[in-house]
Amino acid sequence: MTIGIPKALIYWKRPFFWEEFFRALGFNILFSPPTNKEIVEMGVKRADPETCFSNKVYWGHLIWLDGKCDLIFVPRLKTNEMKLEYCPKFFGVPDLARILVSTPLLTLTLDQKKQTFRKSLERLGRQLGKSVQEVREALSKALLVEKRKKHEREERFFSKLASKKPKIVLISHPYNLYDTYVNLRAGEKLLGLGVQPLILEELPVRHRRFLPKIKGVPADLSDVDFHWEFAEEMVEKIKEIFKYDITGGVEISSFQCGCDGVIKEMVEGEFRKRKTPFLYLIIDEQTGEAGLQTRLEAFVDTLH
Repeated sequence: MTIGIPKALIYWKRPFFWEEFFRALGFNILFSPPTNKEIVEMGVKRADPETCFSNKVYWGHLIWLDGKCDLIFVPRLKTNEMKLEYCPKFFGVPDLARILVSTPLLTLTLDQKKQTFRKSLERLGRQLGKSVQEVREALSKALLVEKRKKHEREERFFSKLASKKPKIVLISHPYNLYDTYVNLRAGEKLLGLGVQPLILEELPVRHRRFLPKIKGVPADLSDVDFHWEFAEEMVEKIKEIFKYDITGGVEISSFQCGCDGVIKEMVEGEFRKRKTPFLYLIIDEQTGEAGLQTRLEAFVDTLH
């Protein structure tokens, strides 16, 4: 049996994990190809006009897989291990996917306020005819691979920090940062302009929710607990990145992204407080590389 995985949006929340998990259970994996013009056009044609660009890209990947595999894996993401909620548009992804494709979906709800990740996977395993023991063994293997890949990313991050070039941190959700078609190769363009791009996602940080509370120490606004996963994802790491020698920041936002509409002021505020140059870019299916290149060139010029 072959399980299809759209390599966009939800995939980049836990890259490497799901394919290792399903392979360890004995299934074949079919990924959609890297994002390209055809995939984006397929998603745009089927998407509601109010849909954010990142979701449009996901629909294109989903449609590409239709008819090419036995099941398409589309989880419903609600809350993570820190009990923070994902973007509300993630909640309804499986329901919308059923309208868009005829291939049966393999889905589960990941709501860690109600059920642990392991228990959710055991429930998924039952759908696939696998025993609890088989699921637990597959989970262990997938977690080991995920840990190794995460360590490799962190090592890559610190090797870039050692560069003598001005360092610009790229800020966005992982599905924008790691999809070079979506971000129009912003990292490559910055390298070509003589600066060292850093991917915020690769910065290791210990989340405050996992740190012990210190009795008697008053909290300030920087210690506010977030309700949304996307706020913790960015703002927590933004505060950490300034411990290093950062020359500037570029935030990349998908058009119609409500999450970024909430966070942009927080992120820019952190740069403003430190008098560090900051550039905010909005991308969609109409964004051209030439225009992006011009804005990045102008931004880099301000650093000298």
